[in-house]
Amino acid sequence: MTERTFRLFARPSFLEGLARLIDVGGTLNEYNRVISPEEADLLAIESDWEAVGEDLIAAIEKFRRRHQEAVGE
Repeated sequence: MTERTFRLFARPSFLEGLARLIDVGGTLNEYNRVISPEEADLLAIESDWEAVGEDLIAAIEKFRRRHQEAVGE
């Protein structure tokens, strides 16, 4: 998972993860707070488009490498 994934979700440390094993009542649950649902949507959409952009760049580079190999450049 990338850092983008954790914009809306808390990322616990190793020790917090261990503590959650014995936290029967769920008192240690922590979420990143946002001002409004609209802000949460904006962050999620922004993350989605960043992922799409990264995928497009990777696909273009893969195509370019294959094309150059086929042409012999």
